[in-house]
Amino acid sequence: MSMGKILVVDDDINICELLRLYIEKEGFEVVIANDGGQAITKFKTEKPDLVMLDIMLPVLDGWQVCREIRKTSQCPIIMLTAKGEVFDKVLGLELGADDYVVKPFETKEIVARIKAVLRRVNGTSVTEESPRKELKEVRYEKLVINLTNYELRVNGEQIDTPPKEMELIYHLASNPNRVFTRDQLLDEVWGFDYYGDSRTVDVHIKRLREKLEGVSSKWTLKTVWGVGYKFETKE
Repeated sequence: MSMGKILVVDDDINICELLRLYIEKEGFEVVIANDGGQAITKFKTEKPDLVMLDIMLPVLDGWQVCREIRKTSQCPIIMLTAKGEVFDKVLGLELGADDYVVKPFETKEIVARIKAVLRRVNGTSVTEESPRKELKEVRYEKLVINLTNYELRVNGEQIDTPPKEMELIYHLASNPNRVFTRDQLLDEVWGFDYYGDSRTVDVHIKRLREKLEGVSSKWTLKTVWGVGYKFETKE
């Protein structure tokens, strides 16, 4: 039984075949696309569980492909970048990518990242079947954060929210009035295997504020200057 379908998008055929070899060895099904146009087509027809997406692509680049996917789907996306620049990483996360890997990479790292992202999205290990999920939900006035189903409801309306934003707001709201530094949030939300920059947290907080600002006077997503962030509640 397949553990999931992975769409690998890269114009380097050798990299694609190497990734196929190692990912299939772990029990996943792999679909390959070698340019951005193929990526969009195969995403629609194959309905993958996760996309590994190179940035430098012919026809459409990785940024454009990411934007197109995010118009209709919250499917997890791991960006592949040869540049390793903070600007690229932050832009990818702003567009809704869930993680990124800098080339050259170890194939073991790729497999670990895939499993980690799917585990975060599914709320369980990809190697274990769980008959029932523990309900992970917090509620405040006009706000419901359900991490079991990855649903954010504001004023009763479901708001499309990328998985990492969901995990961040759930973590903060589950610990009301506790101040977290950016490094703590990177460690506790992104995980020990995330080699990120603290600006990653700022990007996600900014996007969450766009969804939550002014919804209720009884809670707010607050910046604690010089320290980090907290989900502040008022009696």
